[in-house]
Amino acid sequence: MRVPYGMELVEDCRTCPLRGDGFFCQLPGAALSAFMNVKFTTTYPGQAVLFVEGQAPRGVYMLCKGRVKLTMNSAEGKTLIVRICEPGEILGAYASISGGAYEVTAEALEPCQVDFIRREDFLKLLHDQPAVAVAAMRELSTSYRRACQEIRYLGLSRSASEKVAQFLLETSLNGRQTNQGKRFHLGLTHEEISQIVGISRETVTRTMTEFKSKDLIATHGSTVVIRNESGLKAQAAAVA
Repeated sequence: MRVPYGMELVEDCRTCPLRGDGFFCQLPGAALSAFMNVKFTTTYPGQAVLFVEGQAPRGVYMLCKGRVKLTMNSAEGKTLIVRICEPGEILGAYASISGGAYEVTAEALEPCQVDFIRREDFLKLLHDQPAVAVAAMRELSTSYRRACQEIRYLGLSRSASEKVAQFLLETSLNGRQTNQGKRFHLGLTHEEISQIVGISRETVTRTMTEFKSKDLIATHGSTVVIRNESGLKAQAAAVA
């Protein structure tokens, strides 16, 4: 079904072409049917806010298509991008399970398709469907690993080069290997990268320029190509 933002809305998970390995919706028959019975599929335009830091949890959001950034804000108004969410991830699970407020704000970076499940329905799914509970535990474990990576960015890296190199290497994990190197879509401004790795925008720009001058990376608009992966890993060696 055609919907706004130039997207095709796909509501049937069983025949959805968007599903991939590791997606939360990769559930066995009965669990997938139960999941479909309680989800609401919708689309969001870029810059739309799904939920806000400090808000009581309404439920969980499974990202089917598009990308979402998670941010935290200090009392002084400083913003930190916690991470960028990719399709297949479920957002708001910890708050929905614990009953505490959402820890972050979730904002669409581009048009997104999202499946929403109300908190009470999600908790019942966890209780009634072991496969859903296992998938939720996997998501929470992945979130913990990513939180550890964030600590490395902010606390263990000794230089801007290490921070940016580690960020690029992690962002490229789902990239495509080409004759020129590993190619991936970044789609973040230098300001947004600075909010992820904890350095100034100017330092990000200077570091990226340095990496390009050393032929470690090449950029074409929002596309990045890692031309010398071993050299970039050497830059990130202190946090490897």
